[in-house]
Amino acid sequence: MHADLVGFGALVLIAGLLARAGRRINLPTVPFFMLAGILLGPGTPGPVLIAHPEDLSLLASLGLVLLLFHLGVEFPVDQVLGSGKRLFVAAGSYIGLNVGAGLLFGFALGWGGYEAFVIAGALGISSSAIVTKLLIEFRRLANAETPVILGIIVIEDLFLALYLALLSPLLSGAGSAGELVLRIGLSFAYLVVLFAVARFGARLIGKVIDSNEDELLAILMVGLVVLVAGVSAEIGVSDAIGALMIGLVIARTPLRERVERLVLPLRDVFAAVFFLVFGLTIDVGDFGSVALPVLLAVLMTIVTNVLAGLIAGRLFGLNQRGAANVGLTVLGRGEFSLILATLAIAAGLDGRLGPFIALYVLILAVVSPLLAANSRYLARIIPDRLLHSSWRYVREETISTACTHLDRINITESDAEACPQCVESGDDWVQLRMCLTCGAVGCCSDSVNNHAEEHYRQTGHPLIRSLEEGEDWRYCYIDGALVREPMGATRE
Repeated sequence: MHADLVGFGALVLIAGLLARAGRRINLPTVPFFMLAGILLGPGTPGPVLIAHPEDLSLLASLGLVLLLFHLGVEFPVDQVLGSGKRLFVAAGSYIGLNVGAGLLFGFALGWGGYEAFVIAGALGISSSAIVTKLLIEFRRLANAETPVILGIIVIEDLFLALYLALLSPLLSGAGSAGELVLRIGLSFAYLVVLFAVARFGARLIGKVIDSNEDELLAILMVGLVVLVAGVSAEIGVSDAIGALMIGLVIARTPLRERVERLVLPLRDVFAAVFFLVFGLTIDVGDFGSVALPVLLAVLMTIVTNVLAGLIAGRLFGLNQRGAANVGLTVLGRGEFSLILATLAIAAGLDGRLGPFIALYVLILAVVSPLLAANSRYLARIIPDRLLHSSWRYVREETISTACTHLDRINITESDAEACPQCVESGDDWVQLRMCLTCGAVGCCSDSVNNHAEEHYRQTGHPLIRSLEEGEDWRYCYIDGALVREPMGATRE
């Protein structure tokens, strides 16, 4: 017993140290937890801190349950229901492209039909935690594309609930087509019941677990979550989906903020154990047999994400940089892919799924932050014809919604067809820009004289717009970014 405690404590400590080192180079924590389990588990030569990963299965299950419960508590139902049609089209395109390609890829591998559905989910659903961290670390919260990205991952989370409800009966080993249909029907009926509880019974549930003391509220909350998750598993629905749905119920009670605060540290600790235990089950000797399929899956995911980013960019009028940011920011895969792998392993599916998804997540954990940070290089090669506006000269510029200089806009239109200073000096120009404060017209930065920027340096007038036909972008010299007026602002 003491040896087990020493091994477990050392493993958690080492995982935390590895994750801390990874954070210093802006990499997410999930792959480092998983890597610690792989390196110090029975499937890797060298020291073994935990020889029997199954001994930690209950702690791992608790991590999975709390992870999905917290997601349910945070889930902004009203935001999703109030989202515009464009956001649902963008998110649907992202899910359709990635899950659809993943399903075809899974069938092409020939590992089995159920395995293909697991691969589709693992390849198709991005990591909310990784995406959110990238937006914060890259200081992109005020970018024009960020609401689109957040909307996509929120709708993805809703899709996850439906996908788990579909996948659980498939993995439960139905003996016939009729039994499979019955189990799928039961799974979705259970979802409907929990949605009804969230709609009509949330207040009663809140009274059951309410307490003025945080200690008692935490105990009652965990007991309720684990109970619902266990009942879900008993009737053939995934414990993960039960936890997610009871989170939606709690989200509709006055306890939401307190529960969210109390569950966060519990979620972080036990979720780390979940990722650790998953790593402990991986045999590195299996990586060789899945290396080529994993590399192909990574390349396919990058392509489908970029395509989805272009669709979102076209829908929301983004330039190449914004479209590239959408596609590459949501590239990371993490907790949900590993949850699906865990369910597949528990169901006795093809043993290659575990190492396949583990290696896939590890590679994308490194690749996604690097690609997202360097999205401007992708922006350079995206043709203008794929997006609504002509962004030839500003395709690599960030579009910001946080410009504080919009009150300096006095003039928005001009019929000028020449740069007056270039005409006077006899020089040619490439394109024309107009100062939005005083209306002065000058040539662009690709012209010989760059009179538009010279005007800014002399007057301090921060904002210009393009006067080229078909271009309506505005640029702020002070912020160094394209600017988009707040939603609802009236264009003159």
